[in-house]
Amino acid sequence: MAGARPDQRPISPHVSIWRWHVTMASSILHRATGFGLYVAALGLALWLMAAAAGPQMYEPLMAFLMGPLGQIALYLIVAAIAYHLANGIRHLVFDTGAGLAPSEADTTAWFVILFAIAVPIGLWALLTFGGLR
Repeated sequence: MAGARPDQRPISPHVSIWRWHVTMASSILHRATGFGLYVAALGLALWLMAAAAGPQMYEPLMAFLMGPLGQIALYLIVAAIAYHLANGIRHLVFDTGAGLAPSEADTTAWFVILFAIAVPIGLWALLTFGGLR
């Protein structure tokens, strides 16, 4: 390999070579939710600035957030928070040496994904039908 030309060298494994599995998707989702949370933090800052600027800036922003696109964005933000938190805890457990067997890693990855889907739905149900008024 030392004398091989660059076009003859093996490339490192690429996503098109590997068979997709849930732990691969979990890793990619963790990075995507981390980026999404940065964007959400900017959105929170804009929301706070609009609230401080007065009703003429705040009302259009709230109209957007109460519309379908805003509700989808809020769902995705809550899902990203839940996913990133649960997957962070999963990795802390991995750091202890537990849960590293492929079957255990797959199971915990599925749990984290389903948790991230369920948390926004549960929060919506609690706020809509719960006694927190």
